[in-house]
Amino acid sequence: MIKINLLPFRAARKRENVRHQVSVYLLCMLFLFSLMGYLHVSLGGQLARLNATEESLQKELKPYAAITREIAKLKKDSQDLNAKLGVIENLEKQRGGPVLLLAEIARAVPLDRLWLSSVLETGGRLTLQGTAMDNHTVALFMTQLEKASYINSVDLNRTSLKFFPKHKRKASNFVLTCKTAYVVPKKPEVKPEKGKGRR
Repeated sequence: MIKINLLPFRAARKRENVRHQVSVYLLCMLFLFSLMGYLHVSLGGQLARLNATEESLQKELKPYAAITREIAKLKKDSQDLNAKLGVIENLEKQRGGPVLLLAEIARAVPLDRLWLSSVLETGGRLTLQGTAMDNHTVALFMTQLEKASYINSVDLNRTSLKFFPKHKRKASNFVLTCKTAYVVPKKPEVKPEKGKGRR
């Protein structure tokens, strides 16, 4: 009977397998490091280009920074000026408004039939107290007030009859409340007259 010793063959085969696996591992590691090096160089180049572009853009923007600051300052000055103009316009309305309001109230009073004893305005609310010959005169006064430009609404708070023994007559005491609005009248548009156009 012939006996064959296979141990050296198996050991050599095992060594060959280990050598093959180590070679594959080393090749994979070499490829991985090569890829990492390539990505590092590529991304480093892109980063350098982007940094250069950013620096050049920053240099281009420097001359415009002063202009941008000037524009922002002009905008702020414009807002401040508009606010001041608004305050001035409001003061003008408040200065001229009461005078025009009193003129309208005076025009609305029926002559020799109604007398005002109190005129008080606070915060756009006007309170009128007085005496009229009768309730019809009070109604006429309210109608006239409603036509006024600076008065929005007129309400009758109360009315009461009062007898004057000296004159032997009855009269109506009244209290009216009105809402006021000082509106600057619009300037009428000037329309060209017919026949004065093109010739």
